[in-house]
Amino acid sequence: MAKQFVVQLKNEPGAMATLAEALAERGVDLRAIGGGSMGDSGHVIMTTADDETTAAILDERGYTYIEGEAILAEVDDRPGGMARLARELADAGVNIYGHLFLGRWGDSATFTFVVDDAEKARPILERKGT
Repeated sequence: MAKQFVVQLKNEPGAMATLAEALAERGVDLRAIGGGSMGDSGHVIMTTADDETTAAILDERGYTYIEGEAILAEVDDRPGGMARLARELADAGVNIYGHLFLGRWGDSATFTFVVDDAEKARPILERKGT
C-alpha cells in the first residue's frame, strides 16, 4: 500500500525547494503534494513513487515527519461532505494527520488520508460517498 508523508518544514524561503531537490537527486518522483504554513513552521503532505527511498532521505536529512498508509476515500461533493467524514473519524477516536485532494468525479471528491489508527479509519474512509 502506498504511503503518505506529512513532513514538517520551516516557514522560510527555500524549505520546499531543499526537500524537493533532495528527492529529485535520488530519483524520487512526487505523485501528489500539498501543504501550508503559519508562523515559523509549515508542512508538506506528499505521496511519492518510492516510499522506502523517501523515508531514507527524510531520516538522513533530519526531517520530522509522519509516515502512514494513504487510505483512499470518496466524499460527497456537497456542503457538509467533509464535515460528516471528519466527525465520524473523530467520534471513532481517529486523528487525521493529513489529507490530499485528488480530484472530483461526478458527485464525489476523492482524497487520500493519513491517520493515527488506520484499522479504525479504514471502514469509515473506504465507504463510498460519506
